[in-house]
Amino acid sequence: MMKIDTLVAEIGSTTTVVNAFTTRDHIATFVGRGVSVTTVDSDVRDGLDGAIADLKKRFKANELSYGEMFASSSAAGGLKMTVSGLVYEMTVRAAKEAALNAGANIHLITAGPLEDDDLEQIQDIKPNIILISGGTDYGEKNVAFENLKKVEKLGLNTPILYAGNIENQYRIKKYFADSPQKPYLSLVENVYPRVDFLNIHPLRKKIYETFEEHIVHAKGMKHVKDRVDGSIMPTPGSVMEAAMLLYEELGNLVVIDVGGATTDVHSVTLPSDEYLKYSEGEAKEKRTVEGDLGVFVNREKVLEYADKTHVRDKLQLDEESFDKLLRNYEQIPKTETERRFVYELTKVCVYKSLDRHVGDMRNVYTTSGMKVIPEGRDLTQVQTVVLTGGALIHLEDTESIIADYMRDKTKKLVPKGNIKILRDWDYIMSSVGVLSLKYPDKALDLLMKSLRIESDAHVSANRN
Repeated sequence: MMKIDTLVAEIGSTTTVVNAFTTRDHIATFVGRGVSVTTVDSDVRDGLDGAIADLKKRFKANELSYGEMFASSSAAGGLKMTVSGLVYEMTVRAAKEAALNAGANIHLITAGPLEDDDLEQIQDIKPNIILISGGTDYGEKNVAFENLKKVEKLGLNTPILYAGNIENQYRIKKYFADSPQKPYLSLVENVYPRVDFLNIHPLRKKIYETFEEHIVHAKGMKHVKDRVDGSIMPTPGSVMEAAMLLYEELGNLVVIDVGGATTDVHSVTLPSDEYLKYSEGEAKEKRTVEGDLGVFVNREKVLEYADKTHVRDKLQLDEESFDKLLRNYEQIPKTETERRFVYELTKVCVYKSLDRHVGDMRNVYTTSGMKVIPEGRDLTQVQTVVLTGGALIHLEDTESIIADYMRDKTKKLVPKGNIKILRDWDYIMSSVGVLSLKYPDKALDLLMKSLRIESDAHVSANRN
């Protein structure tokens, strides 16, 4: 009989992973991992049981018991959301940042009054959550209220979160008390209560809670909830939780996650004093997700960005051999040629995703002549870059991709000095993000071990 303190399941769209940890001792330890195919079409519990069976096999144990289980999920499309606000650069941007930070895949963003075609798109998307924002506190209130009524009349039975002008809350409660549809509605603190102030943390927390309560779209998921201690989190949101935990220990940082279908960039950083006035209203935490950048599902699109001929020449393959590689390539590369191919794809994913995440120095022409000013996300104060995702972790010398980017992009708002580039060697950032909600100290200890550095908590625990 193998006894495990804590299991964390990551139920992905294609693969289910179960990571095992000891958490009873002063120092937490990553014990091992089980993997299985996600069984979305039948019952996700089958894939979860398969991953646990694989874990037992790796331990050479006939039986396995555990004290607690936590979980994150991106199965059945993950957390699909639509976001509607008043002004794109203000309330819409704030709501979008909160949703992305919580791990959402945003399928529609609208600004101003919802039009008929917007409502048709919402019906077609069938989101897990509809987010309505708009108006600073005690400012404009009618657009958000009317948008809420229009969404309610769709009769989708979809959870609706309102995070707009708090002056609307009384009449919203009154209106929905008389609503025949009775949708699930939550009123949250205004995500943009005053100009240039983003209040994203309450909304992010409510998105987590709503996702866990209503994520029953994958077959069997509601029964997985019965086996889990705590909430089922959106997987990208758990990576952000891990990044925020690391920020408290390591300071300003970026986490880059290159996957088979998407590439996510998470940054937790403060702007430089020099550019502070240009960063008003920018949240400390930011996530961007690039749905066209992945080394397996989206390899054809990535090759378009890379120039297919250039990649083929680097691999020293003729056209027929290259096309055969492209057709037969599987998610996990097996040969040296496949590894070199994935490396080239990974480099494009990193460059493109960082280009979209990081701000630029822009030439602006004024009455007093041309000025160069920063625009967008300021990463000049970043001290650490963390690599996660299968490609960045398992391929050799992926650190040089980051170093080359920082050196090449002289007009981007990237750090100019020396930075630490660390790998999530145990590939546990997502699991540890889930753990951090209950065991923040132990989660940090696990993260620092995976990055192959010691935390103060780890050192002090060793001394006790």
